[in-house]
Amino acid sequence: MKDTKLDVRKMALVRSIIMDVNTEEEVAELEAEVLRLSHKNRPLGYSVQEMTDNIEEVEAEYIREGCILDETKRYTYADYLTWLDGKTRELLDGFIRSMSPAPSLVHAEISSNLHSSLWIYIKQNSGSCKAFAAPFDVRLPKNPNEITDDKIYTVVQPDICIVCDKSKLDKRGCLGAPDMVVEIISISSQKYDLNDKFNLYEAAGVKEYWVISPNAKAVNVFILQDNGKYDRGTAYEEDEKTEIPVKTLPGLTISISEIFPEEG
Repeated sequence: MKDTKLDVRKMALVRSIIMDVNTEEEVAELEAEVLRLSHKNRPLGYSVQEMTDNIEEVEAEYIREGCILDETKRYTYADYLTWLDGKTRELLDGFIRSMSPAPSLVHAEISSNLHSSLWIYIKQNSGSCKAFAAPFDVRLPKNPNEITDDKIYTVVQPDICIVCDKSKLDKRGCLGAPDMVVEIISISSQKYDLNDKFNLYEAAGVKEYWVISPNAKAVNVFILQDNGKYDRGTAYEEDEKTEIPVKTLPGLTISISEIFPEEG
């Protein structure tokens, strides 16, 4: 009988090599995950030296065995639910989009500032809408009649979203398009948020899409039109007097100064 504990350790070590993990704590986290996988009778019997000498072959086998995610493979929300490594990912039409492990301080402050303003307004006005901040899963099925976990290929975690139809909410997040989505872009996510997610949210029917640029201290707002397409967008740039109307919450305007943290 194989020494499962030894195999688990080896599997964790090869994953650490492939994933450029350096600290013992990170290796231990991988070991715990691999132990979970080994309960599915998947221990592989490589020595550590064999792993390091044949890293490409070993990586390919670990992908086949389901121990490493294959970013060229198309996954479903059902697959997504089995990933317990704590890493933040999104699925766009079934393909993995790895996210930054944690936002920058400025990103976090902007999210906190805006989410607070939205949440307070909804609470004070006894609104039926709810505001959520990441991490919060939004499942966007292509076909409204195919909403089982194994038929959903797109799952995103917007920085902020507002959902006014409570029937879309369940214990795992939101099933269907939120009324409003806010994404705070970085240099690495700019193309993704302005192109891929723009097209995704437009096709899904998100009525209001805000894209916030911390570096430019600017907000671009796109409103879905009757033809199912976003308008050309309205740009709001840094100015203490600039007020941005929130179409999803009639009567609410938010100033640029409320959104961006003070310098210093």
